[in-house]
Amino acid sequence: MTDSMTFKEEIKQGIPSELPPAKPYPENANRAPKRKDILTVEEKQLAVRNALRYFPKAWHQELATEFAQELKDFGRIYMYRFKPSYHLKARSVTDYPAKCQQAAAIMLMVDNNLDPAVAQHPEELITYGGNGAVFQNWAQYLLAMKYLSEMESDQTLHIYSGHPMGLFPSSEDAPRVVVTNGMMIPNYSKPDDWEKYNALGVTQYGQMTAGSFMYIGPQGIVHGTTITVMNAFRKVLNKGEKPQGKIFLTAGLGGMSGAQPKAGNIANCITVCAEVNANAATKRHQQGWVDELIDNMDELISRVKKAQANDEVVSIAYIGNIVNVWESFYEQDIYVHLGSDQTSLHNPWSGGYYPVDISYEESNRLIREEPEVFKEKVQASLKRHADAVNKHTARGTYFFDYGNAFLLEASRAGGDVMAENGIDFKYPSYVQDILGPMCFDYGFGPFRWVCASGKPEDLDKTDAIAAQVLKKIMQESPEEIQQQMQDNITWIEDAKQNKLVVGSQARILYADAQGRMEIANAFNDAIAAGEIGPVVLGRDHHDVSGTDSPFRETSNIYDGSRFTADMAIHNVIGDSFRGATWVSIHNGGGVGWGEVTNGGFGMLLDGSKAAERRLKSMLLFDVNNGIARRSWARNEEANFAIKREMARTPKLKVTLANLVEDDILNNLSL
Repeated sequence: MTDSMTFKEEIKQGIPSELPPAKPYPENANRAPKRKDILTVEEKQLAVRNALRYFPKAWHQELATEFAQELKDFGRIYMYRFKPSYHLKARSVTDYPAKCQQAAAIMLMVDNNLDPAVAQHPEELITYGGNGAVFQNWAQYLLAMKYLSEMESDQTLHIYSGHPMGLFPSSEDAPRVVVTNGMMIPNYSKPDDWEKYNALGVTQYGQMTAGSFMYIGPQGIVHGTTITVMNAFRKVLNKGEKPQGKIFLTAGLGGMSGAQPKAGNIANCITVCAEVNANAATKRHQQGWVDELIDNMDELISRVKKAQANDEVVSIAYIGNIVNVWESFYEQDIYVHLGSDQTSLHNPWSGGYYPVDISYEESNRLIREEPEVFKEKVQASLKRHADAVNKHTARGTYFFDYGNAFLLEASRAGGDVMAENGIDFKYPSYVQDILGPMCFDYGFGPFRWVCASGKPEDLDKTDAIAAQVLKKIMQESPEEIQQQMQDNITWIEDAKQNKLVVGSQARILYADAQGRMEIANAFNDAIAAGEIGPVVLGRDHHDVSGTDSPFRETSNIYDGSRFTADMAIHNVIGDSFRGATWVSIHNGGGVGWGEVTNGGFGMLLDGSKAAERRLKSMLLFDVNNGIARRSWARNEEANFAIKREMARTPKLKVTLANLVEDDILNNLSL
């Protein structure tokens, strides 16, 4: 920010009127991997031409040379010269220049996703997952923020994969922003298509919540991870046996995966999490998300054995490769109760997964200069990784795929991960075994909110309101969801002491449609009474109804429809006309480009009657859209949940599946 301009003035300016000087990249920044050199000379010229269209003709000669160098150095044009000089963070909603409060709330969420304390690669506008971007370049950020500062309550900003297409007249009930990310013609949705078209500057990978401005740091997944780990231990331990001194072994600390050690602590076990990027591991340690850092295998083995002997609860980040840990623990007879993986294997060839026995620095060189060699080494590492896991599971380890495409990519690499039928994986997705039947089918998923005032005391008040609402609901809840209700009451009562906040004053809580609506309504009443400031509602796309993902969110759909994407599309369209403040639909997210379609929303509560009307309409649909689909797939728990909701909501009428006796089918001549 120049000395002569305030924060608000710089936002309202958008693309500056005078060309700012070039700036060096900061030293020791956690840089995004260099992308593949995939464009032809003619396509590189087109990429520069595309980038220059944001700027006046008088600047083109200077910027063309600079952008060409960025493309050469990074495989992308980030326009770093145009990064604003002010600190990117979630300010109070009142600090933003805006004509309507909804727009200011969206600006707050955008900045939160680019806060260096939150974002994985903030210089490249990447929030998490190695490639999950809010915008493709800094010009898009500047332009989007300018549009939001000018937006009135009857306009909608349409954003195409980070590019702000413009403000269009709409209505007060329409979403203020509509976001699409990576929406490709189906035959152009392979990994190299992303590399090519992202390098050209015409599409981007928004992950699940990065490109829809709803990422709240690793807290965003810590609750789901906690539930998963707790219930995984319930599957493998005897009744009454505690997780203390039992090992949960996994990998990944860069983005959402950074929640794993914190979740392990809450679940009261020993968590060992490998991470090849020392900067990422150190960042999580500094933030208090992992207890100890170790970069020596002998020291790790000694420390883990001591923790086992003393029945400790501790989280350990091992700076090194996960394959070495699996292999060394097997050789040392260290028994692993739970095993998984949360590296970014949705993005295996561009830094999402690093091969064993090659340094982090050398791997990054291979990604850029010898991509085929890097791919071969990743696949060889995946086979070795799978072999090591198989040895542990033969001893009794419970291994589950954490929805990061580990089993999918291991199978493509020739790893021994297939079941005897040659169709299914030998290990379950965590959705198949845990979150699907226990949470999603009943409508429980990652509801989240952000206190737009930025005040910690507002977050404390919302925690208390949510706990009070859940306790009241639990008194009349059926037995089928009592465990879920109690787990979530315990979670919200302990949330502050677990120090989950990074960036904005945000909270996540698994809740069903009734819980979400009643909590949101209580928030809106508190806002109207002046007890708290405005609140932004949202959720992870990893939820009941927002995401069609055959190897994760919808992996427990067995009627043949798990490769369809109707649910996610209906979700974002349905939310948009029922009152969402903004909506988003993405290709990719979680398990990879071309492998999943996911939709999200954001909603501002301002204490008004209009907000009350919108939250009741939208939240009811947002959850029950997914329960209805799961019920139609003959999921027993979802059938129970949708019948219960229809009894509670007379205007909800859902087509129910009639079950067929196996004998009828088995006696057919087919």
